[in-house]
Amino acid sequence: MSTAQKSPPPYLIVRGSLPPPPPETSVAVVGLGRVGLPLALAFAAKGLRVIGVERDARTRAAIAEQRMPFHEPGCDELLRTRPLEVVADVSELSDGSLPEYVVITVGTPLQAHIEVDLTQLAAVTRSLGKVLRKGQTIVLRSTVAARTTEYVGRVLTRETGLMPGEDFHLAFCPERIVEGKALVELETLPQVVGADDEASRARASALFSVFPVDQLHTSLVGGELIKLFNNVTRYVSFALANQFALIADQFGESVHPLIAMANHDYPRDPIARPGFAAGACLRKDFGMVSENHSTTDMLVAAWRVNEYMPNFVARKLAEHAGGLHQKTIAVLGYTFKRDTDDPRDALTPKLLRYLEREVPREVRIVEPNLGGEIPLEHGGTARNWELTAALRGADAVVLAMNHSRFADVRRFVVGPDAIVAPGAWVADLWNVCNTGELFFCARPQVVGGP
Repeated sequence: MSTAQKSPPPYLIVRGSLPPPPPETSVAVVGLGRVGLPLALAFAAKGLRVIGVERDARTRAAIAEQRMPFHEPGCDELLRTRPLEVVADVSELSDGSLPEYVVITVGTPLQAHIEVDLTQLAAVTRSLGKVLRKGQTIVLRSTVAARTTEYVGRVLTRETGLMPGEDFHLAFCPERIVEGKALVELETLPQVVGADDEASRARASALFSVFPVDQLHTSLVGGELIKLFNNVTRYVSFALANQFALIADQFGESVHPLIAMANHDYPRDPIARPGFAAGACLRKDFGMVSENHSTTDMLVAAWRVNEYMPNFVARKLAEHAGGLHQKTIAVLGYTFKRDTDDPRDALTPKLLRYLEREVPREVRIVEPNLGGEIPLEHGGTARNWELTAALRGADAVVLAMNHSRFADVRRFVVGPDAIVAPGAWVADLWNVCNTGELFFCARPQVVGGP
């Protein structure tokens, strides 16, 4: 990719050993989604001059109104006190106005056939090629497959004739935050800095030294793999827990008490809890590792287990409930993760498709983290029910997510004060109701009763 001499990086730079960049440092953050916007606001809070680049007009309008387009604790206040300048495309930053640093945080989803979709990244890179100048530092922060940062460098060289490591700097500095803790974890999680030459490494390291964290220095590919290893490890651990749930069910046991006892005071490798494992940060990353392998591997097997869980829940619930045809079903939770408003790559839409195959009378969706109607996966919206209204008279209930707002749902489905229909069955993969059962009858029919 470059004729610049590759230098072996040190493994660790201790916190505080690097001076921060000068206050007049400018940075463009390309892609103001759930990764890019908190980062841009955090940079601005550190005194850097920040320009945001976002193609979505609704997101730009929200930011112009100093209103967060999604929920992320602490960001609303930062946006009000440090409003951002935002443009629609990086090519608008011409005539020398392009900041010295460009951090790319656009989406890199997985396509249907275990193939990473680089459409957004390719478009941004081509636009960047129109305005790139010598001495600038390009930092890729999106989660990508190995050697994708090299691809960015090759495209820029094709568009400009400039060479990474010689004429401009190129680094990969992954985000490893979780939604809901972005600002906290920017200040606490070690920052990986991947680069293949010392100058690029030093420039990227200086930018991220605004955050008082350890830095871990590696190569471009090393940085890409570290991020994938983190996410895939979590994904596989959830798949193992889900596999245990399936095995326990085959033997007529509930997995929740078994995992609790297996973990009790056991000092090694605690077992995760079962649940729907998906989302933009987990579901796709196995594919980024597996895309270049022709044989079935552990990661594809984990994917198959996690993707099977909606089918399992719908099928077993129908089996316990004596069928779901012409029955009312309440589905609690639509987003992919506890207490987030992010529905991307959630498994609930898949669950709903399986439930619809049973031809129920009505499916009532409850998602307390989304205001108003629920945007459906392939267009249109669905009613977002209030919790008790959805549960009242329901013949079946699925706890599709363990939101904290569902903490008191037990009192509405279990016991004499329950408002679900007599004989209603509940699928509780997360054990929200604390019964220890994956499936249980909330209100058993009483002989001679209603």
